[in-house]
Amino acid sequence: VQLQASGGGLVQAGGSLRLSCEASGRTGSDVGVGWFRQRSGKEPEFLARVAWNNGETYYADAAVRGRFTVSRDSAKNTAYLEMNNLNQEDTALYYCASTKLRWGISAPQYDAWDQGTQVTVSS
Repeated sequence: VQLQASGGGLVQAGGSLRLSCEASGRTGSDVGVGWFRQRSGKEPEFLARVAWNNGETYYADAAVRGRFTVSRDSAKNTAYLEMNNLNQEDTALYYCASTKLRWGISAPQYDAWDQGTQVTVSS
């Protein structure tokens, strides 16, 4: 599977963005898509994941749950990360990645990554 993310950019604090992740060459063994971000000088951080077959979702923690929503359109082979009420702490390089594991919640459990899309939140 190859992934291509888009939708990043510059947004003011309190604003919203929707990231898209198109998966080409997806097979039945590619169970889900996860979203990660990497803030400057920090390790990659798992945010959320969504399963292709039934849309089952999982969110990392309270910092994103309630503000971020992950979804997918299996017919379009595209996953989404809707981000609302953004703040400067959300400024990061955002990645989508593919996993063959049902409960993949850490980077080593993902075997294909996109190149990342930058999200910058201004004050």
